Amino acid sequence: MSKSVLRGLRAAALTGTLVLGSPLGPQMALAAENPIKLGVLEDQSGDFAAATIGKVHAIQLAADEINKAGGIMGRPLELVAYDTQSDNTRYQEFMRRVLQRDKVDVVFAGFSSASREAYRPIVDQFNGFAFYNNQYEGGVCDGHMIVTGAVPEQQFSTLIPYMMEKYGKNVYTLAADYNFGQISAEWVRKIVKENGGKMAGEEFIPLGVSQFSQSIQNIQKAKPDFVVTLLVGTAQASYYEQAASANVNLPMASSVNVGQGYEHKRFKPPSLKDMYVTTNYIEEISSPKSKEFYAKFKAKFPSEPYVNQEAENSYLAVYLYKQMVERAKSTKREDIRKVIALGDVCMDAPEGKVCIDPKSQHMSHTIYLAKVGADHAISFPKVWEDIKPYWLGEAGCDLTKKDPMAQYTPSNPPPKP
Repeated sequence: MSKSVLRGLRAAALTGTLVLGSPLGPQMALAAENPIKLGVLEDQSGDFAAATIGKVHAIQLAADEINKAGGIMGRPLELVAYDTQSDNTRYQEFMRRVLQRDKVDVVFAGFSSASREAYRPIVDQFNGFAFYNNQYEGGVCDGHMIVTGAVPEQQFSTLIPYMMEKYGKNVYTLAADYNFGQISAEWVRKIVKENGGKMAGEEFIPLGVSQFSQSIQNIQKAKPDFVVTLLVGTAQASYYEQAASANVNLPMASSVNVGQGYEHKRFKPPSLKDMYVTTNYIEEISSPKSKEFYAKFKAKFPSEPYVNQEAENSYLAVYLYKQMVERAKSTKREDIRKVIALGDVCMDAPEGKVCIDPKSQHMSHTIYLAKVGADHAISFPKVWEDIKPYWLGEAGCDLTKKDPMAQYTPSNPPPKP
């Protein structure tokens, strides 16, 4: 066993959970003394773990494959992972640790937007380089960040008009009460208004809340045509069974549910009947690439309950990082960003072709409209291919020219040049 792997095992025993790739072959014995270190800060326990443990496994799967194939520029990937326990203070603590002590080359970090915004200033401060492999509310214009998850212009601009045309223009939003839910709800309001609809109501639910009797009464009183559910975590997912028991019986639309927390698998039918979700990946996608990815994932992790969009985002992110490092012939952020600026960092992913937009460092996606049936089977009424993350670039974010290291929203766009 190489000294680098031994160092990793000691780090795991003393400080956290280390995810290792496959044992190194003889062709990498010398290079193993100089591994490329990838920090993994993800919630392996706590309120978000159901949706995020697959991210850790997907990174391990990709690292294993890459190491078996000779590594990156002949150097193995060494994964240094810590369980952030769905706790923002741990993200800050471990981000400092991986950047200052472990000296990782890149970090894959975070599920909730609150966690991302807790660690992002630290990445900026220490000139780090991080991937956020999660669907989110959009708007981060920061040269220290790559975002592989889908954003509102990819999910809401497709989902909300579809739902309004099919079910009606009276919309109720039920959202988690933190930056993800608040900014996502702003996008919903904007798109509803642009399409001639109105908001029947809007509620923000603190994380950790699991009782929804008052919210259900409010929805029944408002009589919307459909409900946009932007609920996050194990506790808030309790809404679906409670709403079904109360016979709310309204169509639902979401950018996060099913694709992240696989609620259609976790809860008994028909709790999620007529839930429509825009997602860039779920395991039910039947394309050859998707089937191949799913088979590899389940072969390595047979007890994995579900392969969600964040798992796919994380898997392809490792390969995108490999491509960028090899093209740059460097792990330095400044050299990698020069490759990104060329505008042709792409790959054929399980979902379809994806590319990184050089202006925002966000990713294009194939967006699948997934419908949950009464028996919780998934169908795909519509698919949108190659949806660009266009809003930030059109609004004025251009990381090829300027790096503001800021997050923007429709009501607070980037300043005009």
